This record gives sequence, C-alpha cells and structure tokens, in this order.
Amino acid sequence: MDYILNNNKLKLPVFWRQKTLIFVLFIIALSGVAQKPNDLFIEGNKLYKQAKYNEAIEKFIEIEKQNLQSAELFYNLGNAYYKTNNVAPAIYYYEKALKIAPNNKDIAVNLKFAQRMTIDNIKPLPSHVFQKISRNFIQKIRFNSWAYYSVFFALLFALLFLLYHFSDSSGKKRTYFMTGTFSLVLALLSLLFAFHTYKVTSNKREAIIFIQQTQVKDAPLLSGKNVFRLHEGTKVTVLKSQDNWKKIKIIDGQTGWIIASELKEF
Repeated sequence: MDYILNNNKLKLPVFWRQKTLIFVLFIIALSGVAQKPNDLFIEGNKLYKQAKYNEAIEKFIEIEKQNLQSAELFYNLGNAYYKTNNVAPAIYYYEKALKIAPNNKDIAVNLKFAQRMTIDNIKPLPSHVFQKISRNFIQKIRFNSWAYYSVFFALLFALLFLLYHFSDSSGKKRTYFMTGTFSLVLALLSLLFAFHTYKVTSNKREAIIFIQQTQVKDAPLLSGKNVFRLHEGTKVTVLKSQDNWKKIKIIDGQTGWIIASELKEF
C-alpha cells in the first residue's frame, strides 16, 4: 500500500492511522492502570486514618486483585482487619507481609498482637539447635540475599587471592591468605544458606484457619473421626491435598484432614 502525500507532508493510510490511534489509546490505558494502584493506596491510607477501616480494606483489596504484592500493602490490610476484629484475615495478611519482609519488626509485633486474639493455645514441639539457628537467623534473610552475599564474598576471595599471589611481603601474604580463606568460607556458607532457605520457603505450605471453628478429621471424609479442633486465626502447615480436603499439621506435631475451603494458604 502506498503512502499518500498531501501538502508535502507524509501521511499514513487510514488503516495504519487507525492502528496507531488504537496503540496510543492502549498506552494511555496502561498508564492509567499503572497510576491507579498508587491512588488506591493513598485513598486507603486516608480512609484508615479516618477510622473507616472497612472502606480502607476495599481499596487495598482492589490493589491486590490487580496481582500486585508488597509488604506495605499486606501490612496495611492486616492493620485494617485487626481494627475490625477480623482475626483470621488480620493474621493472614501479617504473615504474607512478613514473608516478603521477614526482618520488619513492626509487622512481627503486630502479628503477635493479632495472634493473642486466637483461641487455640498450641505448644510447639521442642526444636534442636540447628532448627533454632535456621528459624531465628538463616530464614530471616531471603534466599536471593544469601546468594548476593555468596557472590560478594567469592569476588572478595578472588581479589585477596590475587593480592596474595603478587605480594612480595611475607606479612602481607599471611594477611591476604587468612582473610581470603575466611572470605571463601563465608562465600560457601552463604551459598549453603541460600539453598537451604530456598528449599524451606519453596516446599513449605502454610495456611490460616478462616472458619470460626472446625473439626480436624483422621481421614479426608465427613464421616472421619474427629481428632482435634481448631479455631479461626490458627496457623497450620499444609502437607498435601486430596479432592476438596487438605492434610494439615500443627506446631505440636498433630496431623489431620480439613475441608480446603476452611483455610487459606499464604
């Protein structure tokens, strides 16, 4: 198809002008969508400050429906639900926020406040030393951060090795050798911690009970025997799924089956 000349200005044919217009409108629409979550977040915060917690929740949920995630968004949702005495969703969103920002003290503190509203008082199984180190230190840092640390210490080791190789002073050689060895150890440990954290986070499925009270069964059947009872807000580990049932485990080691709709994974 030929171009049409008019007044020495090059114009596109009608077909291409229509496509260009559609493209421009599409870009404008995308721009609007990109700005909307921020506007909703600001509106939600204003409503929260005005103690209009249910309205604030609606704004934050609209953002979540756009498949957008952030620790700030989930933290604000947790706060809003906490203010409305909705135990299960408050804990659910605090847990989601803490998963993104595991070292955020504000989220951790508010989560503890919300957990005090739960009925179940389950005592955890005793843990050995490595489990405590893993939970309280290694898993507090995300696996990608551990990977970055590993790369940094590996590069530092390479630099110190070169300095050791080209140094003429025996004193400096000794210093470079010791610090280089230490850097290599840190690089290997960081890599090990990265794999460990990734394995734990990718394989671990956790959920919050979202029903006021439920009976946990010994089999994925309504006729199954009741083994123990749980209440809203209690955190469980999901072991596997079968039809519309989930096999769960609580922190004292007990396991059982629960209807899938009665909990929500995070």
